[in-house]
Amino acid sequence: MIERSIFTEDHTLFRDMVRRFLDEHAKPFHEKWEAQGYVDRDVWLKAGEQGLLLPTVAPEYGGAGATEAMSAVLIEEVARANTSGLGFGLHNDIVAPYIDTYGTEAQKKKYLPAMARGEKIGAIAMTEPGTGSDLQGVRTTARREGDHYVINGSKTFITNGYHADLVIVVTKTDMAAGAKGVSLIIVEEGMPGFRKGKRLKKMGLKSQDTSELFFDGVRVPAENLLGKEGEGFVYLMQKLPWERLQIAITAHASAQAQIDNTVQYVQDRKAFGAPIGEFQNTRYKLAECQTEVEVGRVFVDKCLEMQIEGRLDSATASMAKLWLSEMQGRVLDACVQLHGGYGFMWEYPVAQAYADARVQRIYGGTSEIMKELISRQMGLGAGKKKPA
Repeated sequence: MIERSIFTEDHTLFRDMVRRFLDEHAKPFHEKWEAQGYVDRDVWLKAGEQGLLLPTVAPEYGGAGATEAMSAVLIEEVARANTSGLGFGLHNDIVAPYIDTYGTEAQKKKYLPAMARGEKIGAIAMTEPGTGSDLQGVRTTARREGDHYVINGSKTFITNGYHADLVIVVTKTDMAAGAKGVSLIIVEEGMPGFRKGKRLKKMGLKSQDTSELFFDGVRVPAENLLGKEGEGFVYLMQKLPWERLQIAITAHASAQAQIDNTVQYVQDRKAFGAPIGEFQNTRYKLAECQTEVEVGRVFVDKCLEMQIEGRLDSATASMAKLWLSEMQGRVLDACVQLHGGYGFMWEYPVAQAYADARVQRIYGGTSEIMKELISRQMGLGAGKKKPA
């Protein structure tokens, strides 16, 4: 296999630390978390104590000042361990970067150190009932009244929503301005009118708290505006390539983990007097799966290198998300099949991974949206962008 040159010895040491953390503080509690629909809050504090939160944020704000390669290690290990309830990735590499990049000095000092300690958990509220991937079509409004914004609307499918202490809310500050009317505003737990709805029951990711959020005349200080008014859509577009690459990284790590589990299973499981791993179909199918994962890994590592260098563009990230998430689906389906009836049993990691993986082709932009973005970059279709 091709060496993963993007990772150094420091990353290896960090990977070992993450594995120990997950073995001690996550895997033993995963079944309980799946049943209750959310992880226990104390795991966030323990992660903060061990330096697992906000790896790319500067040390003066509580982070490690590392590159996204360190984030990738954490994302990979959480996927490998099947501890899918941990919302660290969204907290670390979606919510925090918005504050770090577009926030004022006061906002950074107020939120980031507490997030790094696990004392404040972050979420971002984009999706609304009826809007899906159409971020320009959000209906949540933020009306300026003196030194405050008054927010009205609702959001759904919000990861970390149940535990969230702060939420970056995608709002419309000008309903008539289209994309130029979108603004990002930080809403905090305890603000009157901000209410968390029920935790949503899902096909997979059962221990990852996913909630509805409601905003009923929430008065938010104007100083909680993130960046400039009307620039929110631009900010979202700038950050989406990294978000989509994170999904691709998860897809690769999950697929590889379940191949490894399946190789062990077919060596132990016997049928017709021999391990099923000796059957040609088993060997060839796993060889096909490993080839797909290896191809995807090389592309992911290249995209990660581009992200660190500031060169990852929307179309390339969309290709990574599209291909890796679709590949993950194919590989996990094959692994379930090779497990036979046991692959359908929830106690087997492959069953949980299979259910968790289905949403990978939906959130962060559906596979169909990815194809639309890629084709536009090729100079095809409405809103096309001609190749340079």
